[in-house]
Amino acid sequence: MRKIIHIDADCFFAALEMRDAPHLRDLPIAVGGSSNGRGVISTCNYPARKFGIRSAMAAAHALRLCPDLILRPHRFEVYRQASKAMKAIFYDYTDLVEPLSLDEAFLDVSAVSRCDGSATRIAEEIRARVFSEVGITCSAGVANNKFLAKVASDWQKPNGITVITPEQNDAFSRALPVAKLSGVGKVTAAKLASMGLYSCADVRECGLEVLLKRFGKFGVRLHERAYGRDDRPVLPSRERLSIGVEHTYDHDLPSGACIAQLPALLGELRGRITKAQASAKITKLFVKVKFSDFVSTTVERRCTVLDDAGYVELLKQAMARSSLKIRLLGVGVKVVGDSVGVQLALF
Repeated sequence: MRKIIHIDADCFFAALEMRDAPHLRDLPIAVGGSSNGRGVISTCNYPARKFGIRSAMAAAHALRLCPDLILRPHRFEVYRQASKAMKAIFYDYTDLVEPLSLDEAFLDVSAVSRCDGSATRIAEEIRARVFSEVGITCSAGVANNKFLAKVASDWQKPNGITVITPEQNDAFSRALPVAKLSGVGKVTAAKLASMGLYSCADVRECGLEVLLKRFGKFGVRLHERAYGRDDRPVLPSRERLSIGVEHTYDHDLPSGACIAQLPALLGELRGRITKAQASAKITKLFVKVKFSDFVSTTVERRCTVLDDAGYVELLKQAMARSSLKIRLLGVGVKVVGDSVGVQLALF
């Protein structure tokens, strides 16, 4: 029987801004790009969320919702240092740590004797140490599998902990709305709703055969998660991680103007790869394009070195997927190992 903890910092970027400027704590704060251009919100604190502000929202729109919003620029070095400090705390308890992003991770504490082997007490101790040593709050979920632990960590945010015992698994998962299932976005949720499936209880009653016909292999996952089942182990290292750079432009670019943007993006990417000491660990190159209708596409190819000509070809392939102008360009590499773990899910 596994004991899994999911730790998730509360509004991470904004929390660090409030930590370093306590007088802003009760004011609406967001971190993101400039409102004068095409910047977007990376995260915001809870006072800002009361105005309807959310991650990935255009900064200009956020300011229309809340004219008094305090918009702070990114301070990635501060975020990386805080992430490093959090992970150091995690590794004090177990080597089985699976980072998901800068501010969240799974921990398998099944074999940990500390705190008398109580996953709940370990989670509480970790939360207290993050607050004391890093200066921010985090929420935790405790369960016997990754799926339920992650759902639980979001249950009593901010600064909360939810524990799901094995005896509670069935009742807890049965009552979950389908939107809580991993992999269920707006499109899948709409398909499920068209079938009259709104909760995990509905999915259970639907049956595996129907789910397979409608969703293919994903139907198996829906069926398993609806019963609160998840056999995935906590993986202490990822087979592939990524380093990336992307830029949202003030004005949508015609495809003919995009190749001229590559040298600047690749120059910044090289700097990040060098800083991460990952030059010898490259396995793939990739290009990301977001069109003016906000639809994104990514093209990648296997390669072990940075290849400017290769990026040009990838960009051409990506641009060929739509006739629309381009709002955002991104370039990056996939790498092997954990030397760049601090870059996880930056973009």
